[in-house]
Amino acid sequence: MPADHLIIFCTCPDKDTAEKIARLLVETNIAACVNILPGMTSLYKWEGKIESAQEHLLLIKAHKEHYQTIESTLRTHHPYDLPEIIAAPIERGLPEYLHWIDSCHSSKK
Repeated sequence: MPADHLIIFCTCPDKDTAEKIARLLVETNIAACVNILPGMTSLYKWEGKIESAQEHLLLIKAHKEHYQTIESTLRTHHPYDLPEIIAAPIERGLPEYLHWIDSCHSSKK
């Protein structure tokens, strides 16, 4: 099965930002589904210092053809100077679920 689908990871600083971005992605049909995982602690190095932050993680499920639009939307609406935007191909999945992602993708056309 070709990897036509992606899970895109993006952290957000708070629930409101996460919900705003998730809603925008789903309403514009560029993502089939966005899960928001709250209460995550991120530990990272930024500008030479170790930082810690409470964040919300977006798990964005989409067709690979929408990646550039999703990236652009995240860059535009995200408050971070350098948002985490990482895409991983979905190599396998329940065929009916992957078909559902495709049907959401098709509704944009």
